[in-house]
Amino acid sequence: MRILFQGDSITDAGRDKRNYYNLGNGYPKYAAELIKKEFPDAEFINLGIGGNRSGQLFDRSSADLINIQPDVVSILIGINDIWHRFERVPVPTTDEQFELNYRCLLQEIRKRTSAKIMMICPFLLDAEKSQHLREGLDRIIPIVEKLAAEFADVYMPLDAIMTEAMKTQPEPLYFSGDGVHPNANGSAYIGEKYAEYILPLLRNL
Repeated sequence: MRILFQGDSITDAGRDKRNYYNLGNGYPKYAAELIKKEFPDAEFINLGIGGNRSGQLFDRSSADLINIQPDVVSILIGINDIWHRFERVPVPTTDEQFELNYRCLLQEIRKRTSAKIMMICPFLLDAEKSQHLREGLDRIIPIVEKLAAEFADVYMPLDAIMTEAMKTQPEPLYFSGDGVHPNANGSAYIGEKYAEYILPLLRNL
C-alpha cells in the first residue's frame, strides 16, 4: 500500500527532498506512525513543497503524482493561493483560477491513476498575524467542499476541526505560532485526525 502526501509547506514540513520517503516533521510523520500500527507494510511518500499554490501542484502532477502511482493520495493545498495575494510582489490567483487548477489536478488523478483521493480542507488558526487571510479562505473553502463532493473518497474538514480544537487549548498559539504553519502540537493533532479519517478507507482497499 503506497500513500502519497501532497501539498505545500504544511505537508513539506522540512522534509529531506533528496529522499521522498523522508516525511519531514509535520503531520505526515505523525499520521504515518499511527497508520503503521495497523498497516506495518504501508509505504509513505511525501512530496509537499513549501510555497506551492494550486497551479504549481498541477504543473508537477505528472512527475510528482502520476508517475508515483499511489494507492492513496492526500492533498492539502490552497492557503498560498490566498497568502500570495498579500506578498510584497503579489501573485494573484483568483478564486475561479484556484477552482480550475484544483479541478484539473483531480481530473488528472482520476484519469491517469487508480488512486483513492483524500482531500484536506485548508485551514487557519487563531493567530493575529494571519487573520487577514480569513476572508479569502472562507471563499475558497466552499470550492474545496464542492470539488470534494465530486472527486474525493475521503474529505477532511480541517478548518472546522482545528477551529473546534482551539476551544479546548490553553492559549491561542498552542497549535501554531503564525496561524498557518503547525508547530509540533498542531502537527501531532492533525496527524491524529488524518489517521482517523483515512483508516476506514485503507481497511477497504
